[in-house]
Amino acid sequence: MSGLIPQRFVEDLLDRIDLAELIGSRITLKKAGGNYKACCPFHDEKTPSFNVRPDKGFYHCFGCGAHGDAISFVREFDGLGFTDAVEELAKRAGLEVPYDKTARQEIQQARTLTDALDYASQFYRQALLGSQGAIARDYLNQRGLDQGIIERYQLGYAPGTGTALFDSAPADLRGPLLETGTVSDRYGRPRDLFRNRVMFPIRNTRGRTVAFGGRTLGDDKAKYINSPESDVFHKSREIYGLYEAKQALRQLDRLLVVEGYMDVIALAQYGIDFAVATLGTATNRDNLSALLKQVRHLVFCFDGDAAGYRAADRAMENALELLTDGLHLQFLMLPDGEDPDTLVRKEGPEAFRQRIDGATPLSRYLFNRQSEGLDLSLPEHRGELRARAEPLLNKMPKSTLRDAMWHEMLRLCGGRREWQPRDNKRDNRGAGNFGRGDRGRFGDRRERIREERIDVRLSKDSMLCLALLEAPDLAAEVAELCRSDRQLHQARSFAEWILGQQIAGQRQLLHTLATDDAARTRFYRLFDGIEHVPAREKTLAGARELLTPDQEASRKQRLGALLTEKRSLADLTEAERNELRALSRQSEE
Repeated sequence: MSGLIPQRFVEDLLDRIDLAELIGSRITLKKAGGNYKACCPFHDEKTPSFNVRPDKGFYHCFGCGAHGDAISFVREFDGLGFTDAVEELAKRAGLEVPYDKTARQEIQQARTLTDALDYASQFYRQALLGSQGAIARDYLNQRGLDQGIIERYQLGYAPGTGTALFDSAPADLRGPLLETGTVSDRYGRPRDLFRNRVMFPIRNTRGRTVAFGGRTLGDDKAKYINSPESDVFHKSREIYGLYEAKQALRQLDRLLVVEGYMDVIALAQYGIDFAVATLGTATNRDNLSALLKQVRHLVFCFDGDAAGYRAADRAMENALELLTDGLHLQFLMLPDGEDPDTLVRKEGPEAFRQRIDGATPLSRYLFNRQSEGLDLSLPEHRGELRARAEPLLNKMPKSTLRDAMWHEMLRLCGGRREWQPRDNKRDNRGAGNFGRGDRGRFGDRRERIREERIDVRLSKDSMLCLALLEAPDLAAEVAELCRSDRQLHQARSFAEWILGQQIAGQRQLLHTLATDDAARTRFYRLFDGIEHVPAREKTLAGARELLTPDQEASRKQRLGALLTEKRSLADLTEAERNELRALSRQSEE
């Protein structure tokens, strides 16, 4: 829809918006000369590195690289699309977006449909509170839901009478209710689609209702049903619970993808606010693309039965084509017979969080699944593993991760031949890219596989935990940092335990972890989510940067930003050229 908004209007709108006022209405800004500074709203930091330049009309974070104008800020901060962001700013400036006639009609139609669905949601909520809703209230009470979580997710009840919603709706909303399928006229007369069901509104990123899920309270064959697709609802693109998660956590670092509405709601009631659910029986590419637009770290949680593993396998295969460096996918398989709803109530939120933190990385899950039933001491079985794994790895785009996984496959299979990407041309001998190294079958010398350390960016939490393992004397500093950052719960738990045990050195730490049953149980899976462990020096240097950010790091970040955010030096303004010269002189000194 963005192409239907004239560029001249967009430019005029940006000229009218006071960027400092806009951003200052959402976060706290401090004036710094002619500019403004703040802690970045898009990543965790202790020292402000987020700068707003009202005179230039842009913001820039020297910590995470976030950069843009008023439209991009509203899109990122509020989670809106381009058109919605322009409308939000236009409303702020007292302007009307000049859509063409066709676009205006489409937008008005979509608004009418969501108005009707919002009305239906309110109707169901009121029905839940009425006398007819007693059966639904009893069900929700049996499931352990309190009133706060019911209101947060706007749960409701669809009465068992066939036309309760249709009869109550205003005349101008009856047509849209039919159009969205919330009311059906399949048999020539209106009839509510949802009857005698607990209702779960499905909301988009702006909080507007676009569809419903309904759980039967009777003996219907279909335990759950969803709204049919419509102009405002596409099942493969919507994520249940995403709006609520973004409301609870302004900054989403990861998402836990579960299978059902009640799983999302139960986890949220226990303080695990980043759980969401896809709609349908499988996590497809559209689902994954929608999820990866929100975060770069996904943890898929499935029941530990055969159906759960099949669903996890489908999610893994669909994810392979989208995997690039920097994306982190993990799989959490629950004990057989358990689901998130039952397990979090049984063992509590802290134990469930530990399960999430110890989830299996995608690479390990892939090889574990493909090697099931194989004895890798047998050449035939190593060949079978390669036959299973190679087609999966070939789905992945070129990346460091793909190369690392290929080397892992060769290690498991005991193979020595270097992998040749499918688009590489073979040499004239037709026997692959053989060079100096081991002798091949026909006397050719093969190039040895070079095992190189792969740099992988760890999360702050994992980096600090590794640093504590290397240098337990950092525990006091790490604990102090973690108290101001709620995302670092693993590092905080580890550091406070070290302090409580009065551990003085690495040798004592390792001995205690190995011999203390309680400690071994508590921290057994602390590092399960890490695929590649950096060298000791790099680990400690990374931790020190988190604990004591210095001016040199800020200088390097700014220098890197100036050199990368412009296409060439010619694109720099005179002021930016002067700044670049000054930063370069500091580097030489």
